[in-house]
Amino acid sequence: MKPSLAIVKIGGNVIENEAELAHFLALFSRLSGPKILVHGGGKKATAIGERLGIASKLVNGRRITDHESLEVAIMVYAGLVNKNIVATLQSFSCNAIGLSGADADTIHARKRPVKDIDFGFVGDIEQVNPKAINTFLDAGLVPVFCALTHNGKGQLLNTNADTIASELAIALSATYNTTLYYCFEKEGVLRDVQKEDSVIKQIDETIYKQLLKEQLIAEGMLPKLENCFYALKNNVQKVCIGSTNMLQADHHLYTTITLS
Repeated sequence: MKPSLAIVKIGGNVIENEAELAHFLALFSRLSGPKILVHGGGKKATAIGERLGIASKLVNGRRITDHESLEVAIMVYAGLVNKNIVATLQSFSCNAIGLSGADADTIHARKRPVKDIDFGFVGDIEQVNPKAINTFLDAGLVPVFCALTHNGKGQLLNTNADTIASELAIALSATYNTTLYYCFEKEGVLRDVQKEDSVIKQIDETIYKQLLKEQLIAEGMLPKLENCFYALKNNVQKVCIGSTNMLQADHHLYTTITLS
């Protein structure tokens, strides 16, 4: 029987809230067994970029990563955010190691091809290196991945953290029973975004199609749910969406995504 592995992706609003982040990291550190943390940091990168005189560029609401923006992302994601998270986990006796996709060649990506929009230095994942990641896990280390990958030719690429989490869960499913947790500031997928207690506790593909038809899924949740179903169709055992409290064994208010 394969051992269990928890892969937890933490949202930007939690990263921005110092108290909430500390609460989450305390809960994460207490998860038993092998685990991996994935984080972004886009809001912090935007704020620091503005302080440096580097404005964020958006096209149709989607972020463009030019050379200057990439430099800020590298500094913030792999530096400020990643190392603060690792240091806090160490304070909870959780032996974490901060990584980008370039470290140990763990996540290989290609620069997104230009179609209608040139997204700049944005990466689409091509391959995850489970052998390298298993080396860290077997050594008792807890990998903490930031939202950066590389193309194998010396170029770092800004990559969606939700996608990194799902691709890690898929790649490691050959060795582990992988559970994917998407933690953010809400208690789960809400039927009514104005009502915090309107959590939909389970969503399968049939329910998802109905929610889409009724236009009850907020726009920002759409790509996250697509990632969830993609992961489940590629051997990930379980996917959950909810607040940081979801990591507590006695907390049952969150959304579980299933295929049927």
